Amino acid sequence: MSYLDNPNAIEGTTLFDGNMARKGYGLNKMCFSLNNAEGRAAFSADEMAYCDKFNLTEAQKQAIADRDVLKLIEEGGSIYYLAKFVGMLGLNMQDIGAIQTGVTLEEFNQKLHNPGS
Repeated sequence: MSYLDNPNAIEGTTLFDGNMARKGYGLNKMCFSLNNAEGRAAFSADEMAYCDKFNLTEAQKQAIADRDVLKLIEEGGSIYYLAKFVGMLGLNMQDIGAIQTGVTLEEFNQKLHNPGS
């Protein structure tokens, strides 16, 4: 059996499939809009109104307010689009990797430089 047959086969991993893409459509569209200065300014001015513009669910809006990247992934967020949101928080993909794996940024970077350690 492959992990595609059992989305829970890899503990702690959220499989981004068609169902998750549909679930996170508004969230991912909102995050993509943060590519331009107008979107970032509108988001910064009133985060929840901006979320409403993209029809985010209450759970997605709460995760945005809480800056809970793992919850955003569970709520259908694609890491590639969420990178736009976390960039506004001053974070990068390595920060997200550390959050996802439950280690510090330094520990995560050490694993990148010394795989298997």
